[in-house]
Amino acid sequence: MRPVDIEALTVPGIPALRGDLLLTAVSRPDLKTNSYRGGLRRVDLDGGGEGPWTHGTKDSAPVISPDGRWVAFLRAGEGSGRQAKPQVHVIAAVGGDAKRITDLPLGAGAPVWAPDSRRITFVARVPEPGRYGTENADGETPEPSEEAPRHITNLFYRVDDVGFLNDRPQRLFVVDAVAALDEAEPAELTPLTDDRVDVEHPSWTADGESVLFVAPRDWAAEDTVRTDVYAVPAEGGEPRLLIRTRGTAAKPVTAPDGSILFYGTEFPGQEEIARNTGLWRAPWPPGDEPSAARRLTAVETVDCDIAAGPPVVLGDEALVVVRTRGAAELRAVPLDGELAELESLRCLAGELAAVKSFVVDGSRIAAVIGTPESSGDVVLLSDEKPSVLTDYSKALRDKGIRPLDELNTTAPDGYPVHGWVVRPEGEGPHPVVLMIHGGPFAPYEWKVFDEAQVLADAGYAVILGNPRGSAGYGESHGRSIIHGLGTVDADDLLALLDEALKLSDLDSDRVGVMGGSYGGFMTSWLAAHHGGRFRAAWSERAVNAWDSFVGSSDIGWFFADGYVGEDLEERRKRSPLYYAGKIDIPFMVAHSEQDWRCPLEQAQRMYVALRQNGVAAEFLLFPGEGHELTRSGQPRHRVQRFDAVLEWWGRHL
Repeated sequence: MRPVDIEALTVPGIPALRGDLLLTAVSRPDLKTNSYRGGLRRVDLDGGGEGPWTHGTKDSAPVISPDGRWVAFLRAGEGSGRQAKPQVHVIAAVGGDAKRITDLPLGAGAPVWAPDSRRITFVARVPEPGRYGTENADGETPEPSEEAPRHITNLFYRVDDVGFLNDRPQRLFVVDAVAALDEAEPAELTPLTDDRVDVEHPSWTADGESVLFVAPRDWAAEDTVRTDVYAVPAEGGEPRLLIRTRGTAAKPVTAPDGSILFYGTEFPGQEEIARNTGLWRAPWPPGDEPSAARRLTAVETVDCDIAAGPPVVLGDEALVVVRTRGAAELRAVPLDGELAELESLRCLAGELAAVKSFVVDGSRIAAVIGTPESSGDVVLLSDEKPSVLTDYSKALRDKGIRPLDELNTTAPDGYPVHGWVVRPEGEGPHPVVLMIHGGPFAPYEWKVFDEAQVLADAGYAVILGNPRGSAGYGESHGRSIIHGLGTVDADDLLALLDEALKLSDLDSDRVGVMGGSYGGFMTSWLAAHHGGRFRAAWSERAVNAWDSFVGSSDIGWFFADGYVGEDLEERRKRSPLYYAGKIDIPFMVAHSEQDWRCPLEQAQRMYVALRQNGVAAEFLLFPGEGHELTRSGQPRHRVQRFDAVLEWWGRHL
């Protein structure tokens, strides 16, 4: 895979299934337009392939009404301004022209059908008048630099790749979609929630009378990362607290018996970092007081992936995706259980693979699954043999995909370490790049990873590992680096490197290290403390100094305390910047100008310190990008970054 081959990375979204209609939205980078293109595709359930179902180039989030008559989805137009924002559209399931039913200044979120197949709920950001291209009280539309000052009174006021929050809160809406089909223009909609908080994850109660959603604890009366489940009448009224969680809530849904299922974490005291996400159940209807929820899955062994979609009831079980040892498996959780361990949960798909999303219709299940040979395909699951219905990775396979070879070893203290090596073609010996993921509470997975494939195509062996601190190996594994960054996680990575270097086709004299975010932190840390192991380093979007990260990062106000603690000396002790004087290998600092997760000053401070110390340091700075450059940045920037990575390692390895 070459850098420009990111155009072959066609990624399917959450599928929609009802009767014989199976839809998914696909997206791929397009270098010509420097954007992401795609649309809704219909997948033949009998294995006859797939093809376009709509003709928009930026259609996404399809969902079929319960009665099977309608499909709602998001469509964004070309250009800029309101017409380029995603708006809810509805089209007959038998085909025809799509009708736009919303016209919101900043667009709409994914639609969710009511049980009556008429109404749709969604969330959308609503700007203050005079901001983000809207008119102010004087009928003027100020330029961004001319907008009034933002008056900020809370800590959670901005998010990377989203922007400022308080002046465009995310609010809840309901629209009569069927009635809107007869209107010439979309009607003006009134939000069901006020402008004091962001709400998310809407769904309907079984009777269609209310909408469930998630909002900050106590309606954000105090700064908090804790969230609860609320409900509001679909016709309007005061939101009601339904479930007060032990930490956070996500993706609440109503089961057929009326009970509420949701994903949640629990925080003992103020320990709010690196917690496994479990499946919870609460009774319905609630009493006068908020319901007490019961955790259905074990705290230590089950970590649900909320990005795969909400839990779905199938018989007397709920289906969820669970992260485990680099896999993302579709598992079945008994509804009458409590604290069920991972090994007791029936596995439907995802062994040595990654289930990215799924949908259920009756007894049928369709899932999007990535594998070591695929970035994601639509698969129809059955008791006999899963049927792979699409081949979105064919173009990528034709260009060459190198296999994931599993590695297992032990750290100096005897702790097991798990990872992979991706090796190029040929006998070698190949130069080696140790690549470190972000998070740190995240995993590398059993699926095609473009970063590793591009390097392998260029002749490098790439080592990928999930050291202590990663997700999917138990909550205690993820929390073992709390107040200990750069200790056992570094030991694990170096042990994995040593294990890989036992392979005869890897060159132990030509080794580099690279990573982004937490991986950038660890790259800087290893360069300072174990620099003799490496010829050069590439540190990207890194945390380098916890003292300034606390006040400059969008999550710094709780993340730094969680991982490092409040003690100023400990923050200094755990900051790579303060060991910059120990770094003497060539060092690339790569960053994005609009990164609010690990702000630009983190890169600037490290680069200046290295240059002042006489290190051969370089600085690669991407304009207009945020923390997610390598995953969702402008396609041309992604290619330019790959070219720079290859040039760097070509020079030093």
